[in-house]
Amino acid sequence: MKKNKAITSRDVDFAQWYTDIVRNAKLASYSNVKGFTVFEPNGYAIWENIQAVADKRFKELGHQNIMMPMLIPESLLNKEADHIEGFAPEVAWVTHGGNKKLEERLCVRPTSEVLFCDYYKDVIKSYRDLPKLYNQWCSVVRWEKETRPFLRTREFLWQEGHTMHATAEEAMKETDQMLEVYREIYEDYLAIPVVAGRKTESEKFAGADYTLTVEAMMYNGVALQSATSHYFGNGFAKAFDVKFVNKNNEEEYCYQTSWGLTTRSIGGLIMCHGDDNGLVLPPRIAPRKVAIITYSDDLLEKAYEIRDMLNKGGIVSYVDDSEKSAGFKFAEAEVQGIPFRIEIGKRELENNKIVVARRDNFKKEEVSLDTDLVTYFKEQIDVMHNDMFNRAKKRMEEKTYVCHNMDEVKEVMENHPGFIKAMWCGDEACEEKFKEIRGTKSRCIPFEQEKVDTKCVCCGKEAKDMVIWGIQY
Repeated sequence: MKKNKAITSRDVDFAQWYTDIVRNAKLASYSNVKGFTVFEPNGYAIWENIQAVADKRFKELGHQNIMMPMLIPESLLNKEADHIEGFAPEVAWVTHGGNKKLEERLCVRPTSEVLFCDYYKDVIKSYRDLPKLYNQWCSVVRWEKETRPFLRTREFLWQEGHTMHATAEEAMKETDQMLEVYREIYEDYLAIPVVAGRKTESEKFAGADYTLTVEAMMYNGVALQSATSHYFGNGFAKAFDVKFVNKNNEEEYCYQTSWGLTTRSIGGLIMCHGDDNGLVLPPRIAPRKVAIITYSDDLLEKAYEIRDMLNKGGIVSYVDDSEKSAGFKFAEAEVQGIPFRIEIGKRELENNKIVVARRDNFKKEEVSLDTDLVTYFKEQIDVMHNDMFNRAKKRMEEKTYVCHNMDEVKEVMENHPGFIKAMWCGDEACEEKFKEIRGTKSRCIPFEQEKVDTKCVCCGKEAKDMVIWGIQY
């Protein structure tokens, strides 16, 4: 497989490789505002497709979209102490309106729990008003010290669901359900396998009773927190006085959840599937499925005919009819990760055939024009998706290690990073000891527990849980 000269090899410098793909695939570019990026059409189109999949699932489950203000009064943000303490270092403040200094600072939303609670206290009166299943699509601002396109930027796009329920059981069920939706999105559309589980107390969302997460592994063995779902109990409801009258005509506090998926998912897609020729888009989420390229302009009429047929059948396709060489067009389609490429040459066309190339494995095959191409590509999309998922899953399994002591943890993390399965006693002090090894953190307490030992990997005391540990983005 030849390598794109404009892209650093991922095995030589993974960070530079990532930046090269973002730039050369025209996904995002840096702006004049430090830490803020421009989402270019190729990058934004991927987000639109992720958004469409997620939004459809949310609505199927009864959620409605809503829009909250961008700014939060400081007094409102301070109502939930743990919440503001967790976000304080990352908050951006508005202090002036025009030339006039504001009487109270306004926070540019880092998340919207307090806005939703302030709204819910006015609109929820009775059990008949519950549940409230709301979601919003928006951008938020968090003043990150170090930024990288999609992975950590000071402004990013996301959805944040905020729901209110009459019982703890109902809210917990919602928390579980939404995490499963995220697992579906990652595995069934992005072809990225994930480990689902619960965050430890020290790693949970600020103000939550508990946090559930799906964790993915990137090509280099580094973990990516991919999406989270939080159960708040009624802590926020008490702070904001969100009450309802139950069927016994008694006042109760509501139970709350929140859950979110961000444009970080695009970064995960790049780092899980990309190669030294550029982006490799999972076909179910790719905005454009097929690039059609001819070896000469006199074949364009056939190219347009195939394009129109595929587009009509729901296979989004385009003809590259620019004044570039066929080789350049091939390379451009490859770096942008277009899943399939149709090559039309005179010899093939004389034999009533076209050549179809797959982006993920570079395999080519001749396909008769008598074939139902819409059906053909629908089948190939599923085949390619499954192949990409299985390759990523195999890599994750190969880079998952069982450790029984801290020396083994150190050897793995310093020489061949990945996920570590190791037992933990539940003591935060032991969790902190992991951070001394390249910043290794608990990723989650997986739902699927394995008893890989009986003692804590750190202190040797009786173990409580098997934990997945790893270095994170």
